[in-house]
Amino acid sequence: MFENLTERLERSFKLLRGEGRITEINIAETLKDVRRALLDADVSYKVAKGFCDEVKEMALGQDVLRSVRPGQMMTKIVHDRLVALMGGDAAGINIKGTPGIVLIAGLQGSGKTTFSAKLASHIKKKKGVRPLLVAGDIYRPAAMEQLKILGQQIGVDVHIEEENRDPVNISKNAVERAKKEKYGVVIIDTAGRLAIDEVMMQEITAIKKAVNPTETLFVVDSMTGQDAVETARTFHEQLQFDGVVLTKLDGDTRGGAALSIRAVVSKPIKFVSTGEKMDALDVFYPSRIADRILGMGDIVSLVEKAQEQFDEEESKKLRKKLAQDRFNFNDFLSQIKQVKKMGNIKDLAAMIPGVSKAIRDVDIDDDAFKGIEAIITSMTPDEREDPSLLNGSRRKRIAAGSGTSLTEVNRLIKQFDDTRKMMKNLRSGGGASMVNALKNKKIR
Repeated sequence: MFENLTERLERSFKLLRGEGRITEINIAETLKDVRRALLDADVSYKVAKGFCDEVKEMALGQDVLRSVRPGQMMTKIVHDRLVALMGGDAAGINIKGTPGIVLIAGLQGSGKTTFSAKLASHIKKKKGVRPLLVAGDIYRPAAMEQLKILGQQIGVDVHIEEENRDPVNISKNAVERAKKEKYGVVIIDTAGRLAIDEVMMQEITAIKKAVNPTETLFVVDSMTGQDAVETARTFHEQLQFDGVVLTKLDGDTRGGAALSIRAVVSKPIKFVSTGEKMDALDVFYPSRIADRILGMGDIVSLVEKAQEQFDEEESKKLRKKLAQDRFNFNDFLSQIKQVKKMGNIKDLAAMIPGVSKAIRDVDIDDDAFKGIEAIITSMTPDEREDPSLLNGSRRKRIAAGSGTSLTEVNRLIKQFDDTRKMMKNLRSGGGASMVNALKNKKIR
């Protein structure tokens, strides 16, 4: 995400390299390029101009320390203003109540139904609250069935009334059911249209009035750019929602909606959705997004994603195996599966400071582990358990069975041996201090 904007801003800051200090002349040239970069990212002209005016005012008022170069100072100023533009701090979701009620609104195709299920999964895992999903879209074919299937995937109950054609009545019935059956939060998925119309707005407004939600969220497809911002403005005028959800952000390298929407509707972006998997939902942290836009990485989010896949019991077993030098290919395969659960490989790598620029033009296949998994699964249970059995003839058989070459099999076995040696060294405590430091790092 934001790849084009990141590249353009990096070029803009180069204009200040070699300059002894920030002046009105060199700042004007830099900000002209920054404004162009923002406009190319589909940020509205008004927002882009206001942003650059604020940066200029701050930059000209700064006393640049001798130890800090003008380009570095400009990067910090732009970072701070980006954070402010996107809302400053992360905004929480209000699910207090008996039950809490979350109303989901947006146009058809924006990803409301998928987000509703993701939010239910997020609340269930992170907050320990029992959610009830409500199929309130009575118009789109298979909308109810889709929510039912997603609910089964995440282990969340779904309230469906297939014969009822009144979404207001369905929503009220669901809330009554939640009260009786002690659900902690009700999440109501509503109908959308291909464009804003009076019937849709009347319906969603009637639902809101009937159930009095604790939180109303507007879901918008970030790939529609400024159209997303204008749609949000119109919805807010009618619905007065509490926050915005950006979907498909992984498919948008411009990011204009993320940068503009807060300034236009004065409501926070609360979540970003970046894929079809049910765990591909992130709380929106303006400071972390600003870090990514400026190519600084996002190590905190990377650690959090790793911790989400962290299994304490499995870790204890793994430490015991390492201590006894019994780490094998079954364990290696298990570690690969945990990494894959964390998300898109290129996006994860880009969270490491300094790596984003290096891999910008590199095509990293999400199926990069497929060959490794094929080789390991072509081994017999005994071979996976005891890698010392892998002699020449066995390696040839594994290569033929996995559809790979003998060279690839040999390379994997060498990498496995190197990994096992490295992990034996880390168990002495050298790596533990680093991991613990990252775990205890204050979340911004």
